[in-house]
Amino acid sequence: MKKLGYIRTSTDKQLADRQIDQLHKVCDQVFIEDGVSAVGKKRPVYETVMTALSEGDVFVVVALDRAYRSVIDALTELDKIHQRGIAFCSLSQNFDTRTPEGKLLYTVSAALAEWERAILGQRTREGMAAAKLRGSKIGRPKKLLSKDIAWAQASLNHAPYPTITDLSAQLKVSPSTLRRALKTGAGQ
Repeated sequence: MKKLGYIRTSTDKQLADRQIDQLHKVCDQVFIEDGVSAVGKKRPVYETVMTALSEGDVFVVVALDRAYRSVIDALTELDKIHQRGIAFCSLSQNFDTRTPEGKLLYTVSAALAEWERAILGQRTREGMAAAKLRGSKIGRPKKLLSKDIAWAQASLNHAPYPTITDLSAQLKVSPSTLRRALKTGAGQ
């Protein structure tokens, strides 16, 4: 029997140190998935852990919401895990999902995680709308200024004709960023 720990962070800036410390105490191996939403369609590290688990093993997380943020996903995955003879363990939520009471607590915890995610999204949208009303710019800052785009356009129209790759290197952006800016004329 092996215990495999799984850590998921929503952003690559989120620290996983606390989760790592807790899981290393009880797991044979810990897998970390950085910058991936729990409801994302592609979670390659999660799939690797699921593939590595065998009958009699234990899938360990610090908290249920580190693996699942939707009730349907949580229940579907738990059924798959149980059908393979694998146990589920949440360090912060001490319930045995093989019992009716444990499965009930698991379901309630999954529902709370989904609700929390929805509330967070709602608050974020409300905050962005309020900031927009106050005149704040919402979204990622532009990488290129209008003068940079104008310079690149002028450079492309004069001999010797540079390449997009050459110009993007000089502007310290990717060629696709420069192409997009030239196409839309978007800059600050």
